[in-house]
Amino acid sequence: MSKFRVGIIGCGRIFPMHAVPVKNREDVELVAVCDIKEDRAKSAGEKYNCSYYTDYMEMFDKEDLDVIHICLPHYLHAPVSIEAAKREIHILTEKPMSITYEDAVEMVETAKANNVTLGVIFQNRYNASTQMIKKLLENGELGAIKAGKLSVTWDRSDEYYKNSDWKGTWDKEGGGVIIDQAIHTMDIMRYLINDEIDYIDATISNRAHSFIDVEDAAEGVIKYKNGVVTAFHCINYYTYDAPVEIELHCENGIAKIVGDRGTIKLNNGIEYVADNNPQEVIQYDTGAKSYWGVNHIKQVDNFYDSLKEGKQPDITGEEALKTQKMIVAIYDSGKKKERIVF
Repeated sequence: MSKFRVGIIGCGRIFPMHAVPVKNREDVELVAVCDIKEDRAKSAGEKYNCSYYTDYMEMFDKEDLDVIHICLPHYLHAPVSIEAAKREIHILTEKPMSITYEDAVEMVETAKANNVTLGVIFQNRYNASTQMIKKLLENGELGAIKAGKLSVTWDRSDEYYKNSDWKGTWDKEGGGVIIDQAIHTMDIMRYLINDEIDYIDATISNRAHSFIDVEDAAEGVIKYKNGVVTAFHCINYYTYDAPVEIELHCENGIAKIVGDRGTIKLNNGIEYVADNNPQEVIQYDTGAKSYWGVNHIKQVDNFYDSLKEGKQPDITGEEALKTQKMIVAIYDSGKKKERIVF
């Protein structure tokens, strides 16, 4: 059986969430890893018994790759993805797609022009809570969504930013709490509502950090073309990473997500509960954060299964582009202090 020859670019904290699922598949061979920090690249190469590089272009030139995984700082997602697509290498990149909407569009267009599959990691869509609510929205049991709200209140200290050479910067991270910490929750809300956005009216500010210029607080409203209005409140100067919260007020009841747990209370008294299976434990590696969950492996498996079957994965570049457009519009609204109409 032929195997997909795979390279992973970026051997930092998120690296194990890609390396372990890749190594678990019999139809995939991890042939190379890359990181500009040679000690990290060498360590990863030795651990996974593969070649290592400090220059991804050299890796592209020397290795006959079928797929790359991008685990890099945000500003590098687009240029690395575009280069890979031009070489007809399939791509699975961490979120966000990029730090601008224009770069994300170019990623999608270049992949399409070269018949390359582009997938973007939004693993929390595979949470049991998200899947349950999506199912009851699609089968009509919850009825139409009337309104929604979400909150993300996490902790990212000045020390957290001082320990990074790219976090907390507009030119490399592309923002703060919205594009990094809250993006998964924002994506789930948009995925559940599943409609085009009418307008976004947002404020962003730095209220509690002295070391960074990007926002540590954001709030606002997103109105969808179907009339649904959603409110969001996101900060990263709380004292711990509190469970994220999403609520959808629907015609036939209320759906909530708190952390990983989802609950639905219908007006007729019926209740549903969904949570991630405690027996579903993946040993990713030391340093893996609990809120990353176990679902990277589900999305990685979906990506490779789709490649084998010649179809598109669940979360394509085109699908992720919708969330990218929303995130960028939040920043546009906050910086310009005006409503962004789509």
